Amino acid sequence: MAAENIDDVVDGLAGIVREAGRTGDRVGYFAALYRQVTVEVRTAIHGGLFDDGARMDRFDTLFGNRYFDAYEAWRRDRSGPRCWREAFGLLDDADTAIVQHLILGVNAHINLDLAIAAARTSPGEAIHTLRRDFLLINDILARVALAVQDSLGALSPLMSLLDRVGARTDERILDFSVRQSREEAWYNAVLLAGQNEEEREATLERLDVRAAVLARLTARPGGLVRPALELIRSTESDDVAAVIARLDSAVERPSARQGTG
Repeated sequence: MAAENIDDVVDGLAGIVREAGRTGDRVGYFAALYRQVTVEVRTAIHGGLFDDGARMDRFDTLFGNRYFDAYEAWRRDRSGPRCWREAFGLLDDADTAIVQHLILGVNAHINLDLAIAAARTSPGEAIHTLRRDFLLINDILARVALAVQDSLGALSPLMSLLDRVGARTDERILDFSVRQSREEAWYNAVLLAGQNEEEREATLERLDVRAAVLARLTARPGGLVRPALELIRSTESDDVAAVIARLDSAVERPSARQGTG
């Protein structure tokens, strides 16, 4: 499923979403979120938002292929990076809440894959020229996060409980903590861009282990978060295909926050 450009990434994600909807596979949850972000990035490239649109196309392609490679490795023999194995390993768990599935994908893709893609796009000192375009994606993520949050409000009516027990949730997970994770990913991208092969291998190992630990904490949280998630999950739709369809059209849906004016 190797993509050669951002159009291929969008098409590949759309294919995963369609198949997941047909079979009721929860892999479609994150894939639907990721597809929408990628479509928005492509629109921004075509609109001239970035300093170097061609570079952003290469960057997004490398980034997308990281996900496709992890997905194919899991489907083939349950291999791949630790953090992705943690995420994919819960796809058949009916007790895992929708927001947990989304966070698990976001965690692996940002805390491991993003730095790798950035460093490969602009190795060495060239990494610093990528900084502005890298940051511009934060605004795109915030817009998609708001739309997805609104969709999740209908699909997971008690999700706001997590705010009350002090957990990061909905917009804070899909926006604020994403920004923080992306800032850490930038630091690691700069590090990787200046390392030799042996040093890079050690850095990638560290990043994967850390992301896997975060995934396990997301999957099996402690304190008041666990019973809150159990209650949230009990109110969510069990129609996986319907959840995927709603998430996949979240950006196109009018935001309830806009009101009627």
